[in-house]
Amino acid sequence: PEREGMFHRGPGLNLTSGQYTAPLAGYYTFSTTLHIARREPRRKRQGCRGSRLRVLICVQSCCQHNSHLESVSQLESSGDLFTISVTGTLYLQAGQHASVFVDNTAGSPLTIQSGSDFSAVLLGV
Repeated sequence: PEREGMFHRGPGLNLTSGQYTAPLAGYYTFSTTLHIARREPRRKRQGCRGSRLRVLICVQSCCQHNSHLESVSQLESSGDLFTISVTGTLYLQAGQHASVFVDNTAGSPLTIQSGSDFSAVLLGV
């Protein structure tokens, strides 16, 4: 629905592109929680210890200093399912977009599981 309780669900999220486009210039709080499954068999993971998984929320697909939010998690060789979250505030101009990126230094095949989420809320101008 367009309206639910005190929150307005606007057209800013494009499910095809995976981008949230700011309708107004202002400060937005972004949040994502990703449930990630590793598809590689355990017996092939002997060299995975110490590998990192970074999840970023970036403005205009540009993950540079002061223009993104980031969380880093170590991938242990014994795990098959990981949950990683990123939350923070970014300033967007009207028409700019924000997206979630996953940087997988381990190179293991990963799948984003259902129940993962991404949200943006305008805090103020």
